[in-house]
This record gives sequence, structure tokens and C-alpha cells, in this order.
Amino acid sequence: MGQAQLKPYRERVIGGARGRVLEIGVGSGRNLPFYGGEVEEIIGIDPSTEMLAFAEPAARVSKRKVTLLPQSAETIPLESSSIDTVVVTWSLCSVPNPGAALREARRVLKPEGQMRFVEHGLSPDAEVQTWQMRLTPFWSYCCGGCHLNRKIDDLMTDAGFQIAELATGYARGPRFAAYMYEGSASP
Repeated sequence: MGQAQLKPYRERVIGGARGRVLEIGVGSGRNLPFYGGEVEEIIGIDPSTEMLAFAEPAARVSKRKVTLLPQSAETIPLESSSIDTVVVTWSLCSVPNPGAALREARRVLKPEGQMRFVEHGLSPDAEVQTWQMRLTPFWSYCCGGCHLNRKIDDLMTDAGFQIAELATGYARGPRFAAYMYEGSASP
């Protein structure tokens, strides 16, 4: 997910974060340089200790406090209503239980907080959907649990979020993997 074409997505999603931030699926820390001056602290969780090791250098040079935790998103070790912004970028596709992860994200968000996201997922085009459904078992096996066929807006609303902004469409690349959901939601 380090392609140059994805930088504008990162800039928009990360640029709107404020206060105390929880980043779900922080991975190698690619988003850390994009956090702006309204962010006080970043808590990044990821189940992969290997990926967190890659994130350490970016965390060390960050202008704000960064804590990296080897943690799955389905059980977030934070107090309820303790986070101003939850950020998730291209991670919900590989979370084993995205519904549980989103309910946990909603739990830790303050009532006036926001979820900011960009994810790839289920296309509205029937022909693309057919390929997404066919390819997902193999793709998931080969690509770290990534699912091509998750409908991100439905996952959000099913977890109790109210979507405030949503932009969808194809990025460059193979259509079965390039349908993007970008936006924000409130708990």
C-alpha cells in the first residue's frame, strides 16, 4: 500500500485527525508522517510484531507521542470514550472479525469523536463483484487475510456508526482490488 497514487487518500484521511488518535492496523507506520498539528498522541495497534518493528523508526521521528502496541483490533486495551479520532487505512480487509473491531473502535471513541477511513472493498459493479467473490478465498490465503469483498459502509453502519462523509470509486489498478471507500463516521 505504498503506491504513490494512494498518497492523496492518506493526506485527506490522516489530515483530518485530531486529539488522541487510535490507528487500527498501523502496520509499518506509513501514515505517521501525515498526522498534523491537531494530533496530540497516536496509539497504533497491529497484531504483527514484525510490522510494528518496521514502524519503530517512523514513531521515533514523529513530532508527537507515538505508542505502538502488538494488539488485534477486536479487543482494544483502552478505556471507553478515551479517543478523539480512530483511523483505519486499508486494514479492515484483513481483520478476522471486522464487526467486532468496529464495535471496539466505537466503544473507545468519545461521543463527539470521529472514525476516519479509507479501505478497498466490494464494488457495486456486478461483473467486478463476481470476480471479487471468486478470488477472495485464494487472495485471502495469499495476501495476509485480505478480503476483496467487504462492503465497508455496511460494516460501519452495522457496528453502530453514522457515516458523515463517504466517497467511493476506483483507484488505478485491477478493478477487483481497486474499489475505494473513503470517509468519516461518528459513533
